[in-house]
Amino acid sequence: MKKLIANIVFKLFGWKTVIEESEHLTKCVMIAAPHTSNWDFLFTVMVFWKHDIMFRFFVKDSYTESFILGPIARMFGAIGVDRSKGQNLVEFASNLIKSNKNLVVLVPAEGTRKRVEKWKTGFYYIAKSADVPVALGYLDFEKKVGGVGPMIFPSDNMNSDFDRIQDFYFDKVGKHPELYNPKIYQGDFKT
Repeated sequence: MKKLIANIVFKLFGWKTVIEESEHLTKCVMIAAPHTSNWDFLFTVMVFWKHDIMFRFFVKDSYTESFILGPIARMFGAIGVDRSKGQNLVEFASNLIKSNKNLVVLVPAEGTRKRVEKWKTGFYYIAKSADVPVALGYLDFEKKVGGVGPMIFPSDNMNSDFDRIQDFYFDKVGKHPELYNPKIYQGDFKT
């Protein structure tokens, strides 16, 4: 049923999907970028539904505990996180991935729909700690394509890994291009 819904949505909006390396899409951390609009969630979910990819993502626990929104949020893959307790999200996510046979953890690396000068790096540390690849998930509103690009296996050279990630995302266009900064990092990681 989910695949049918996704196909209908993509047909209505004129979108297509491209998945480059499906063999690793059972256990990885996936970047979701560019993230500039609430529409990103709909199209991202549709990509996953169309390709039968089991995914989860983190939200404030108030969303998952809500009487009305909670069941809906959990149905879409939300995992509630209590940010007030200073929980180590990298460790939590890494343990979650390690303890599940099939799990894609979706992370909007920008951390917000607003323009940022550089991305948050938690997705990278989660993948490194869990010993899984980083999948480069994307939505390109200009080309009307959503999907997953290459996999990056975290190495001992974070700058090199981020150069490759930045190169991939450089030409992607968000729903609101002015909110997306394709220069995702400043080349300043100590390796």
